[in-house]
Amino acid sequence: MSDTPQLLLAHHLKALKLPTFLREYDKLAQQCAAEGVDHPRYLLRLAELELIDRERRMVERRIKEARFPTVKSLDSFDFTAIPSLNKTWGWPPARRACRSASSRPLPWSTS
Repeated sequence: MSDTPQLLLAHHLKALKLPTFLREYDKLAQQCAAEGVDHPRYLLRLAELELIDRERRMVERRIKEARFPTVKSLDSFDFTAIPSLNKTWGWPPARRACRSASSRPLPWSTS
């Protein structure tokens, strides 16, 4: 009988298609309780995790749907192939723009 709330919550989160909430809510609740985090911030953290995970899956899905022969990044680009291209001119902004959502630090993380 005591498992009923967890079963209902799992069912509702699946129905709402919130897999990250389902996977992380208990672990994050324990962490937030230990840190003394209030309920709104707990929910904010869960929502941020869900959003980041969705963005990551969206990028992965789009890359897969594009059917690229291989996944490439600017790190592997051969700048010697085009000598007139200035590597330092466009490199840092392009690198920042290409960072995946999963590499962004969480606003509430300490590291």
